[in-house]
Amino acid sequence: MKLTKEQKEVLKPSGHLLVTGGPGSGKTTISILKAADVAVAARPGQEILFLSFARATIGRVMEAIENEHEIPRHVRARISVETYHSFFWRILQTHGNLLGLPRKLSILTPANEAIALSAIRREYKAGSKLTDEERAEKKGRESKERLRLATEDGRVCFDLFASLVAGLLSRSERLRKLVATRYPFIVLDEFQDTNSDQWAVVQQLGRTSTLLALADPEQRIYDWIGADPERLNQFLAVFKAKEIPLAGDNHRSSGTDILLFANEVLTGKFTRKAGGYTGIELEGYPANENEAGVALITTTYAARKRLVALKKADWSLAVLVPTKKMTRNVSDLFRQPPAKLTAISHTAAVELDAAILAAEVVSYLMQPTTLFHLDGFVDLLGNFYQGKGGGAPAKGDLQEADNIRKAFALSAQRKAAGKALPAKSIMVGLLQTYEQARAVALSGDPDADWRAVRQVLEASACPRCKEVGREVKNIRLLERGTQLRQELSEDWRTFGHYENALRITRQAFVREHFSTQASPPSGVFVMNMHKAKGKQFDEVIIFEGWPRYFKKQIVGNPDRIVRGNAKENLDEQARQNLRVSITRGKLRTTILTPGIDPCVAFTG
Repeated sequence: MKLTKEQKEVLKPSGHLLVTGGPGSGKTTISILKAADVAVAARPGQEILFLSFARATIGRVMEAIENEHEIPRHVRARISVETYHSFFWRILQTHGNLLGLPRKLSILTPANEAIALSAIRREYKAGSKLTDEERAEKKGRESKERLRLATEDGRVCFDLFASLVAGLLSRSERLRKLVATRYPFIVLDEFQDTNSDQWAVVQQLGRTSTLLALADPEQRIYDWIGADPERLNQFLAVFKAKEIPLAGDNHRSSGTDILLFANEVLTGKFTRKAGGYTGIELEGYPANENEAGVALITTTYAARKRLVALKKADWSLAVLVPTKKMTRNVSDLFRQPPAKLTAISHTAAVELDAAILAAEVVSYLMQPTTLFHLDGFVDLLGNFYQGKGGGAPAKGDLQEADNIRKAFALSAQRKAAGKALPAKSIMVGLLQTYEQARAVALSGDPDADWRAVRQVLEASACPRCKEVGREVKNIRLLERGTQLRQELSEDWRTFGHYENALRITRQAFVREHFSTQASPPSGVFVMNMHKAKGKQFDEVIIFEGWPRYFKKQIVGNPDRIVRGNAKENLDEQARQNLRVSITRGKLRTTILTPGIDPCVAFTG
């Protein structure tokens, strides 16, 4: 790529730098070239560290480094790419004892964190119904419990990583120098999204290492979890850094008006009429469920046909929706479309809290029977309902967990007394399913055995077991060649059965969170708009929900790009979220909105 004047400025020897620019402006490319220049002059054993939030971004950066053939291979090898979380975790594992943490630490995954905090959360109403005082009290109690779990049990949740590392680095000059000796130059991707704890870590790193922060102020979409509009100014002030803007450049969707249109979404002032933007299609669809579904499916067919016609091996198409609920709904629609339409093969990026806990149930059922095996199964089923809602558990799910455990305790009492179970007991269907799962003849093929146990749960007369079977289908960790499959196979070869399936599965999810081996996206993907951050696709379809009418009046407007499709909710954050989604497309972005009630972001 031919470098612009501004990009050449980045390459000049300097101190701390802030490089700003929109999607496709070349921030990543120029940071890689800068990292390579620094790596050439680095001492033996030193590396350049590139940090980003999303694994998808990490995979893309690693691919970009490999494709910079003008950089010698031995220099490319000195650029280390990982997520902020994985970097923080390495520091905690090695030096956490300086904070009084136990020597042996384990990660408390979000799903298991939800289980650990469920006792506190069940004492409060839904978040929307809490007063400010109640919300603050709940947050304080949760924070105190997270810290206790870390300091007493050595179980550390992700939300604590940054604050603990900030504490370590601020206390230990020796540790700061140790990090700087290894990483004299650090690239901070998506810097506008750092929260206060992550910013505290950055301030400590910048005392001894040189920092290059990459940011797009218009892609700040995480205000709700602590991103600060002042973060870039804070960086400039604290580090006396030089800012180099790359605004105006667009290498991702060059030849289209995608970035132009997305930038005009920020202002609400459109310079062209609908249809006048190359690479942008804004289409209305009939506002009822069946016709909306048909419109989405046929639009997806057309996009897929265009991409296949390009004869590109790794084409990608993303269907982006405003809410988590819609992700599941669209995925179900693609699997079982109406009107005898053909199903669409796809990957759905659903929230995995429930799926991970469901996978624990399946893996446990693959283990051999022990004295208290049934107890463990019931406990994991209870955990599923305690943790499936993540940080916002439904009262009904928490109650279901209680019901399962109470029913099991009562069944044990009746069995000890020689009494039969009541016909309506939860345990009747649950025990029947359990015995059917235990009767599955396992073969030593992890994928086949996993599916066999899952199918028992799916076909269960017990609705609780059936839900577990449905949820676990969202897990994709057993494809050929994966580490989980290999470890389960090795477990079978060693013991003649799956002795450690549950432990192996739990470890696999932790590894998956930190994995940097994310391949470039290929095929059709369904995800909510927030999950698209840091990703790019050949084409994007943005599909929002439709209004609910009664007597020709709108009585509900869920799942919209702008909350309730109300102009008063069309704030800076909503515009930025939409801009990020639009700019994920390289060739074309299609926006499907209800024709009778179009998205207010486009109506002026």
